[in-house]
Amino acid sequence: MNIEIITTANEKLNESGFGSLSSCSSILEAVIKMGHNVLLNLYETKNDLRNTVMRKPDLVILAVKYIITEDGETIWLSEFFAENGINFSGSSKDTLMFDSDKVLAKSYLKDKGIGTPRYFTAAPEEYKRDYDIPINYPLFLKPINSVNYNCEDEYSLVNNFTEFENKVLSLHNLYNVPILVEEYIDGQDYTVSIIKAQDGNILVCAVEILEPKLEKSIMVLGEEVKKQKKKKLVSIEDKVIKNRVENLAIDAYIDLKIRDFGQINIKKNKSGDCLFMQVNLVPDMTNGTSRFLEAFTIEQGLNYNEVIGLMVDEGISRV
Repeated sequence: MNIEIITTANEKLNESGFGSLSSCSSILEAVIKMGHNVLLNLYETKNDLRNTVMRKPDLVILAVKYIITEDGETIWLSEFFAENGINFSGSSKDTLMFDSDKVLAKSYLKDKGIGTPRYFTAAPEEYKRDYDIPINYPLFLKPINSVNYNCEDEYSLVNNFTEFENKVLSLHNLYNVPILVEEYIDGQDYTVSIIKAQDGNILVCAVEILEPKLEKSIMVLGEEVKKQKKKKLVSIEDKVIKNRVENLAIDAYIDLKIRDFGQINIKKNKSGDCLFMQVNLVPDMTNGTSRFLEAFTIEQGLNYNEVIGLMVDEGISRV
């Protein structure tokens, strides 16, 4: 099969993606080992994309959701290739919007009966007084559109109105989008990696995210977490909880009309309720650091090449 991998060097994308050019090169090597003819393209213009259409590959692997051209045009890759009759990996533009807009995903799934944390959005100076804030502190703040793993350190907790104002302003200046403000959920974190296999079955790998142990209280978590060791993924020992997490992830996968693969983050509160946090539909694919990949290793014993193989096989099954 003739396969092309498409990414961009545009550093303005505060969005999810497979990772650096090095990460895409690793995917290239894995697909070559499968016996396919593969090109890795670093695209910046619509003409670049047209060149791929002219070559009519059997599958294009989309390492980013869109490219932004020099004149500022945003071209959604899934939409472009769908319109040109080219088979592509991952979900449609409509579904990818749930990745790009956390509030849209939460609102949509809430209407489907899936639990989420309480939340609201904020812009600088939108809230003038402490008692205008609709949810009690502590609050968790992040831009509504960025699930990129490189942005994780920018997320933080606030415990009073001054911290709230400052963090809303700093995040807005950095991302230029509304800020998602969530209630802080004091409970376990989980991430679920999902791939639809060539036989139509869904491979679901749910793992727990162990937070670094902090010597100080929650009141300084936003600052201290950056200085401590990174989070660790482990198997979920409680089978009842694991079943709840997996079922919620499958429901989200189906309700959001996700295609091929995705990563869903879930949190359990003190009452034992599992809550949808966010979805990542172009997950980090950096070998050795990707949580998406690591979940498959922990739960199924799959190595890097095997996971890439599953993703590619599902894509070319449509040919």
